[in-house]
Amino acid sequence: MKSETQELDLQIEGMTCASCVAHVERALGKVTGVASVSVNLTTERAHLTLAEAVPLDTLVKQVEQAGYSAKLASVKDDQETAERREQELLDLSLQFRVALILTLPVFVMEMGSHLIPALHHWLMANLGQWNWIIQALLTTLVMLGPGRVFYLKGLPALLRLAPDMNSLVAIGSLAAWGYSLVATFLPQALPAGTLNVYFEAAAVIVTLILLGRLLEARARGRTSDAIAQLVKLQPHTATRIINGQQQTVGIDQIQPGDLLLVRPGERIPLDGTLTQGGSFIDESMMTGEPMPVSKTTGDELIGGTLNTTGSFEYRVTKTGGDTMLAQIIQLVEAAQGSKLPIQALVDQITRWFVPAVMLVALLTFVVWMLFGPQPALAFALVNAVAVLIIACPCAMGLATPTSIMVGTGRAASLGLLFRRGAALQSLAEVKTIAFDKTGTLTLGQPQLTDFIVAPGMSQNDKRDLLALAAAAEEHSEHPIAQALIEAARQENIALGQLQSFEAIPGYGLTAQVSGVQLHIGADRLFTKLGIDLSVFSAAAQQLAEQGKTPIYIARNQQAAAVMALADTIKPGTETALAALHKLGFKIAMITGDNRRTAEVIAKQLQIDVVIAEVLPDQKVAAVKQLRKDHGAIAYVGDGINDAPALAEADLGLAIGTGTDIAIESADLILVSGDIQGVPKSIALARATMRNIKQNLFWAFAYNVALIPMAAGIAYPTFGMLLSPMLAAGAMALSSVFVVTNALRLRNWQSPFDDNKEHS
Repeated sequence: MKSETQELDLQIEGMTCASCVAHVERALGKVTGVASVSVNLTTERAHLTLAEAVPLDTLVKQVEQAGYSAKLASVKDDQETAERREQELLDLSLQFRVALILTLPVFVMEMGSHLIPALHHWLMANLGQWNWIIQALLTTLVMLGPGRVFYLKGLPALLRLAPDMNSLVAIGSLAAWGYSLVATFLPQALPAGTLNVYFEAAAVIVTLILLGRLLEARARGRTSDAIAQLVKLQPHTATRIINGQQQTVGIDQIQPGDLLLVRPGERIPLDGTLTQGGSFIDESMMTGEPMPVSKTTGDELIGGTLNTTGSFEYRVTKTGGDTMLAQIIQLVEAAQGSKLPIQALVDQITRWFVPAVMLVALLTFVVWMLFGPQPALAFALVNAVAVLIIACPCAMGLATPTSIMVGTGRAASLGLLFRRGAALQSLAEVKTIAFDKTGTLTLGQPQLTDFIVAPGMSQNDKRDLLALAAAAEEHSEHPIAQALIEAARQENIALGQLQSFEAIPGYGLTAQVSGVQLHIGADRLFTKLGIDLSVFSAAAQQLAEQGKTPIYIARNQQAAAVMALADTIKPGTETALAALHKLGFKIAMITGDNRRTAEVIAKQLQIDVVIAEVLPDQKVAAVKQLRKDHGAIAYVGDGINDAPALAEADLGLAIGTGTDIAIESADLILVSGDIQGVPKSIALARATMRNIKQNLFWAFAYNVALIPMAAGIAYPTFGMLLSPMLAAGAMALSSVFVVTNALRLRNWQSPFDDNKEHS
């Protein structure tokens, strides 16, 4: 379905917390023509929907005015972002080490004096006033060196009236540092009894927050492992065959139609069709299926998959962004960069969070100045600084996107592709799942399920009759013909020689095979011919009760066999639906088949609701009716004729097979086509949502509990205060905890896999 809107992704640099996300969103949202904007802290991307054309320069300038940098996101950004994050890690590591070396003497000189009287006396006897001067010098070096990033970003943001986390750190550390400088060099300017220095607080705050950022950056780097692993799948070179000669060329030089050679142990460079040779291909990184798949001439090959055994040649059909691997990377990136509905509440809170914290810090200062014990100024300063430092909204900004990144990445490794990250929340919340029948619950190809010969006929007679019947149908395109031929092939039965063939429209056919006259068709054909079928009355009744249509065979005008064909249930379907029932789902089936056949399958699979005899264009109405009766609904179909129903459902799950994964109507694609991916994806979605809620609880509970502590609420009763140093440590740990908790999803295992535990 075409839309008049245009979508655009920008790569944003310089964001550090949830407030940054809110500032960038507000800045871009003000641009005329921008219909919606969603910024992701973890992926560092802004996704824009434009109602009209907007120059890229306008968007970039708007972001720059907000204090950040932006450029158009591209596929190459994945590699560039990885390299930039690696450099950031190196820079942060160096900054932290320098800050630590400079801070340790300050910490020992100040805190050691309080804890060890002998050290205090030694410092006073040997250094005297130089004790504070040395602390001042070292702390200033920490702030102007490793810590300058907080002031270069935080103070301009404050002047723009858009304070962020850097602003909190900047104000807190500058307040402690400035007060200490006055106490050191202008002691007469301070009231009596307030002569204290807090250099160690300023230095330790900067050092601990740098440590927190370093640990967070290391952990966040691991959240994008899924895409990194996918990118690594594609080889950089390929062996191209031209006029029988082999040449090694770069992957970007390959064109559709080129013939490539793949040896054992090599990865298939691009999508294509096997033309010569054969092998077993490991497609596990694409489909989640662990067992290698046999490939022979004519089979489709997926770029990035691993050739395990033989050499073969194949012709390239897709290159660049058209390959399945490129589409998977695109889908995973899109899902990882999207926002969940639950994030809307977080965004509303974080938008006002930093200004609110600054107000609380100001009130803390005023209250301690007016009502605090002496020295009131010192108490007021320390507690206000503690409030500013403890309340960094980093953990809030990371709580949701990190879990989405890791969860969707884990899903991709299992062959479950979320086209929208929001589908995680929807999938975790729906209670009813409707399935298309043909091609989804069943194989979509009728198979010979019953072949009953007349009394007195031997097993050899049965094989001979199947050989004759298959030969009679050999040149027919009817599903019955294909089922008979396949049944004969599986039994290794050689077909008879077809001598004549005549179709009888509406009845069946007559044929001469190896000197034998055959009639194959429904009972009305044999009534017309006057052939008695009473010998099969009981068998035909039994087949009808199973929802199968009896088809008869007569040999030389004598009833010889009755057979039945059915669209058989896919392997694993019963297990998958049992798992869904275990998860508490109501299961519905929508099919165009007659009600009797549908009821038989429904009974076998224990399906709760059956909607039968539905034409393709009536599936949307069926989905609407199910939603009316049972609430939010997920629909599972094969993604081809089910597109309208997939789009109508609250959540669409498409059974993807081979390279057909770009199914626009679906929210989730099961690449391998295995129906067991449905309960697996639901269990993973629920695990991800649990993880997000744990992160949000930690982030909010941490702030709700510790801001009052930092303000000094426990002092009147317990005489306890939270020092700025402890506040900085707790703040850094909160972000690291959130990211580490999200990373647990990397090792998630389906509770429905044998011998595996759910984590």
